[in-house]
Amino acid sequence: MTDTTLLGNGIVVTAHITPKSVEPQVILGGAVAWKGDRILRVGPEADLRREFPDAEFLDARGGLIVPGLINLHHHFYSALARGLDPKSPTQNFGEVLDRLWWRLDRALDPETVAISAELSAADCIRSGCTTVFDHHASPSAIAGSLDAIADAMEEAGLSAALSYEITDRNGHDQAVAGLEENLRFVLHRQRPRIRGLLGLHASFTLRDETMALAAERRQDGMGCHIHLAEDPIDVSASKEAFGLGPVERIHRFGLLDSQCLLAHGIHLTEEEYRTIAVHDAVIIHNPESNANNGVGHLNVVDTTAHGCLVGLGTDGMSSAVLRALRFAFLTHRGLMHDPSSGFEALPDLLASNARVARRFFNEPLLGELAPDAPADVIVLDAPPPTAIGTENTFAHLVYGASEAPVRHTIARGRVLLRDFAHTAIDTERLAARAREASPALWDRFHALPWGTSFLGN
Repeated sequence: MTDTTLLGNGIVVTAHITPKSVEPQVILGGAVAWKGDRILRVGPEADLRREFPDAEFLDARGGLIVPGLINLHHHFYSALARGLDPKSPTQNFGEVLDRLWWRLDRALDPETVAISAELSAADCIRSGCTTVFDHHASPSAIAGSLDAIADAMEEAGLSAALSYEITDRNGHDQAVAGLEENLRFVLHRQRPRIRGLLGLHASFTLRDETMALAAERRQDGMGCHIHLAEDPIDVSASKEAFGLGPVERIHRFGLLDSQCLLAHGIHLTEEEYRTIAVHDAVIIHNPESNANNGVGHLNVVDTTAHGCLVGLGTDGMSSAVLRALRFAFLTHRGLMHDPSSGFEALPDLLASNARVARRFFNEPLLGELAPDAPADVIVLDAPPPTAIGTENTFAHLVYGASEAPVRHTIARGRVLLRDFAHTAIDTERLAARAREASPALWDRFHALPWGTSFLGN
């Protein structure tokens, strides 16, 4: 059997990269051929069939053939929270953290850490996401947690950048343990498609000594993944405890640079956005989670106008990057009360995700369909009912394809989803395992008190 695969009978969109950098092509009747983990050719199907007459054929059935999606901010550990009742009212974001998420992460054990990662991997594949950045927390199971998640990503066939959330909210000893887990994982990583980053929660739960130690021990070129100004509490509590806002603290400790990923970044001043832009750090917009938590909405248009590079994440709400893109676009228009707004910056979000991921994975063509690029390819089951070209692909995505299922997901040449069905993950069996493990997790959750201290209270 041939070792080359040809994906055809579809419409190829070669990149989410905007005309500012790489002009994407739209190829009607297009195809992609790959061998191993690399793309060989992209072009008209007739040409590729002549060049690779013995290739195995994968039928796109008229759908959109696009690069695999990239998610810059996820929380796999939230997978088993679906349907969980915290049995306590929450009136603000601080209470959401304290009464839900900070209890859930303390209730996790090694088994549920692994199951949560496996469930999230399956969701990523079903949503067409082939590269994902995860931010993990499990204070009762810190050591080895990143390896358990890496095992799940590797088995699923995905590329991932992983970090453990350092925080002082459970005591300084646990903050140091979180730092050690990050450093151990980075220094001993032997997995070519897995990266390790330095993970931090948010300024208002991090002591000066912890941030100084993290900055001191951060390896050269090691990324930093941190929550920033998701809610005003990060700003007010940081100033109350330390006399500085979170951006200035991150900058003072030498963590603000081109390898710094800033999740959320909603409640900042114009000067703070300009500081982020000068240091080439990345702000990650998480629109669905922000709406769910009632914390506000990042104005992507204004933020990019200040010079910031803005990417897109899901923050554990789901793994559906295209749905998050659609939500970001429509929410922006709704808040601006302007049905013509949004095309200034929102179409760049997927392109920015590719640009950012390239910084960490040493893959200059990641997020693009081109010869020698990683064979990360998906098919959106959304045959365009009207004309499609480079000038309107974004409109086809947000008004059509974002609501369509993914037919095929290919990651580094491996077909992980074929005609809507997982090829390597038994999702029915995985869900059954999760249902067996989750009652004990929920019992542990409900046995834990809330009232966790953070440094600004």
